[in-house]
Amino acid sequence: MNNKSKMAFSKKNYTLMVIGLAVILLGFFIMSLDKAEYGFGFLGLTLGPIFVLAGFIIEFFAILSKDKKKE
Repeated sequence: MNNKSKMAFSKKNYTLMVIGLAVILLGFFIMSLDKAEYGFGFLGLTLGPIFVLAGFIIEFFAILSKDKKKE
């Protein structure tokens, strides 16, 4: 058995996770800025959800990415 690092994720993974979380929070903040009734404006229906989706995609890649040094 190979005795590699006991950490599940590397520093790169955690950095990407923090960036993804920040993008998700930014998306929700953008949605909250919408002044249209019930949030049905451009910010609430288009721009904010795009940021949230991008944040989740970043999180997905943060979890699945591997360090090339550890392989």
